Amino acid sequence: MRNFISLKDVENVQELVNEGIRQKKAPFAEQALGKNKTIGLIFFNQSLRTRLSTQKAAENLGMNVMIMNVGQDSWQLEMEDGVIMNGDKAEHVKEAAAVIGSYCNIIAVRAFAGLQDRAADYREIVMEKFRQYAGVPIVNLESATRHPCQSLADLITIEECKKVERPKVVLTWLPHFKPLPQAVANSFCEWVNQTDYEFVITHPQGYELAPEFAGNAPIIYDQNEALKGADFVYGKNWSSYTSYGQVLTQDPSWMITQEKMALTNNGLFMHCLPVRRNLKVTDWVLDNQSVVIQQAANRQWSAQAVLKHILKEL
Repeated sequence: MRNFISLKDVENVQELVNEGIRQKKAPFAEQALGKNKTIGLIFFNQSLRTRLSTQKAAENLGMNVMIMNVGQDSWQLEMEDGVIMNGDKAEHVKEAAAVIGSYCNIIAVRAFAGLQDRAADYREIVMEKFRQYAGVPIVNLESATRHPCQSLADLITIEECKKVERPKVVLTWLPHFKPLPQAVANSFCEWVNQTDYEFVITHPQGYELAPEFAGNAPIIYDQNEALKGADFVYGKNWSSYTSYGQVLTQDPSWMITQEKMALTNNGLFMHCLPVRRNLKVTDWVLDNQSVVIQQAANRQWSAQAVLKHILKEL
């Protein structure tokens, strides 16, 4: 595996899930792989789990780690080619990515969607420019349309917690007061669609995800109906794809409650975090019927599995 930008870079999803579970059992067994190698973690947006888990995974594999917050620790970067740079962006990504690539063996990048221009966001400009100009492997730490490290950790968590061979997994939209990207929901759909799980998506009208991510998963607009018999309930808010970046409803009835979870097959609640308590999901569900901490902890092992695969090919 040269890059880890999208699912297209992964040859075998189940093998990568299994690798994450193996790394969890023996986290320091392969430190020689990363000895004298450096990873640069480049953040255009805030992070907690992604930053800490990726740093720890790299260190477990013996790597040196450098971290930079773009715009705070560095110049603002221009992404478009052919522009007259007479604005607030002092450096072009052509030079910046190439220079960072000269210092690092791997670059991991986090850059959220702007939610203003759908075509621009779905072109994945930041990831594509780093891939084009850095000269070293690129890892996606969440982009405009995908969060593959999170999705890998989600599958690791489901594999660890499932009580039946083919669990029912429901992705449900949750209410929120501001527009959020589709990246986590997109990515979760993309990865779960590679499994044999029974997969259902539920959300209000107008929140349909891009067809290339939703795939053939059935969409049920009645949340209660969708939750019946679920083994896992993955909650996430996202803004509209069709009315791009807009909040079409804040309907509080879509919050996950103890009563909603009672419709499931003693199901477990999942969320990528951070989560706003008692807006998206109640305290009771998070404290009694969720695996959000295990899911977050597994971010370390998803990152470590990815980095191991890339290091083996350097």
